[in-house]
Amino acid sequence: MPAFAKECYAPDKRAQERAFSRAVITEGGKTIWLAGQTAAANLDFEGQVRQIFANLDKTIKAVGGKGLADMVTMTVFINDVRLGDRFVEIRKEVFKECFPGSALITVTGFARPGVMVEVQGIAVVGGK
Repeated sequence: MPAFAKECYAPDKRAQERAFSRAVITEGGKTIWLAGQTAAANLDFEGQVRQIFANLDKTIKAVGGKGLADMVTMTVFINDVRLGDRFVEIRKEVFKECFPGSALITVTGFARPGVMVEVQGIAVVGGK
């Protein structure tokens, strides 16, 4: 039995189209709770999303993981419901397969002016 195993359950077309798994099953490994990440407020929405994913990737690697591939779930907050489809398109580019579980929530504002998106998540990294 491997020290760590991860399986993504996305059996239906909707989950694939929206780039999320209905469930992610892990066995073994170490859990990393990722704080909410925002980006520079002077970036457009796409720039903010890409910077957030880069920051999450860097954080996961810094604590011993492989990067975004270790994410098992994310909670995404956007300030405009019309941005949801664009977020999903970018997530499809970033996570080619085994999408994390996800909730996409529209909020009225963030702690800093100009922020349009925030992502927090959980990653599970494998053992040796």
